[in-house]
Amino acid sequence: MSMAVVGMIAGMVLGFAGYFGGFGAFLLVAALGAVGFGVGRYLEGDLDIGDFFRTRDDRRR
Repeated sequence: MSMAVVGMIAGMVLGFAGYFGGFGAFLLVAALGAVGFGVGRYLEGDLDIGDFFRTRDDRRR
């Protein structure tokens, strides 16, 4: 599935959540989607959690 299709589906889900559940539901769906995206990237090996906790000087070495 292409990234354009995934983005379209995510936009439709957010649109439905905003329409039927209001702004609070929109924010909840968006936040849970971001968490799911991060977990998916971590499980695929594209994201290293240590990158978020290293200081800027450690990245240059």
